Amino acid sequence: MWQDLLAVGSGSLVGLVLGLIGGGGSILAVPLLVYVVGVGSAHVAIGTSAVAVALSALSSLAGHARAGNVRWPCALIYAACGVAGAALGSTLGKHFDGTRLLTLFGLLMIVVALLMLRKPKPGLREFVPLSATTAATLAPRLVAFGAGTGLLSGFFGIGGGFLVVPGLVASARMPLLAAIGSSLVSVAAFGLTTAANYALSGLVEWRLVVMFVLGGVLGSLLGGRLAFRLANRKRALTHIFAGIVASVGCYVVLRGFFG
Repeated sequence: MWQDLLAVGSGSLVGLVLGLIGGGGSILAVPLLVYVVGVGSAHVAIGTSAVAVALSALSSLAGHARAGNVRWPCALIYAACGVAGAALGSTLGKHFDGTRLLTLFGLLMIVVALLMLRKPKPGLREFVPLSATTAATLAPRLVAFGAGTGLLSGFFGIGGGFLVVPGLVASARMPLLAAIGSSLVSVAAFGLTTAANYALSGLVEWRLVVMFVLGGVLGSLLGGRLAFRLANRKRALTHIFAGIVASVGCYVVLRGFFG
């Protein structure tokens, strides 16, 4: 019972962050499952979080699709190539030593925190839609970026939105809002691929998935309401959260090196 309550609380925290600042919160899922909920295996934590991240992305995707923020041709090619990368990455991750995998995950958290501190660029306005005339130049870029981000997403069991968004901006000159909406197609696809790979090996704790997602829904609702009230302080909130992510990342790395 305590583990279930901790899973709900951890999911609420991730959902709160996602609703409040719009991204990055899902990277806390694995350390929360390991160090707070008490999941004994890093691989089970990754498999379990992958399911929760995928379901969260699908929920957010519906809203962005209704708002017209998804550029489907580019998004689908990017996601399809990334699925192959995610399948390979999650297979490699399953066979990687759990302690070392957590240490690398901690290093990734520090990198993500540093990237969050960078001032976001508005994105290029000259969006290049995928068509018969642009496919020869655009498709290879989508394939390369998609496969690369999918590989990292599958290996670490993360949604990878912080990688997919700049990947779509760089490969298709996609405006930032459209890149955020379109990225959710890949985040959901990568998460489902990773989750399926881990589930086939029995590395998903389904009860905790339900509790984590339930908490995530509650947290995202609260975070969404707070986001309107704190809209003028969003950058400051992002900096604070980046500091938290970096601190947790340092803790994970130190635990990996010194136990």
